[in-house]
Amino acid sequence: MAKLKHSGITLLSKTTVDTDLSTTGQTVLYTVPPNTVTLLVAAYLKAAGDVGANLQCQIGQNSATTDFVIDSAGDNLDAANDVIPLMPIPHATPPKLKMYTAGTVIEFDITVGGNAVAGTVYLLGLQDDA
Repeated sequence: MAKLKHSGITLLSKTTVDTDLSTTGQTVLYTVPPNTVTLLVAAYLKAAGDVGANLQCQIGQNSATTDFVIDSAGDNLDAANDVIPLMPIPHATPPKLKMYTAGTVIEFDITVGGNAVAGTVYLLGLQDDA
């Protein structure tokens, strides 16, 4: 059996989102380190309070912020410490994922703001040598 180069799925970043989920725009979550490639597996958004019914967000590289997770609703984040998963949804035709190369910047993008509460994004993935 081949020796593992990396330990598997790991927390790539934990990022506070502008301390306010009501403001549209991008927040940098992660930059792929030199000499590696990264496969994003999942992200989790934790709210500090009721986000409200409007929040829409997406995740991807800075030139294509929907290439990992397309617009997702945060309307069920009703109280402090509520968490939602943000990831491509498997189905009969598997979603296409990407291996991000060194230097790629991954961003969390709020396209429609919710209430003025803080949020934290936990980004998980796999890394390998380039």
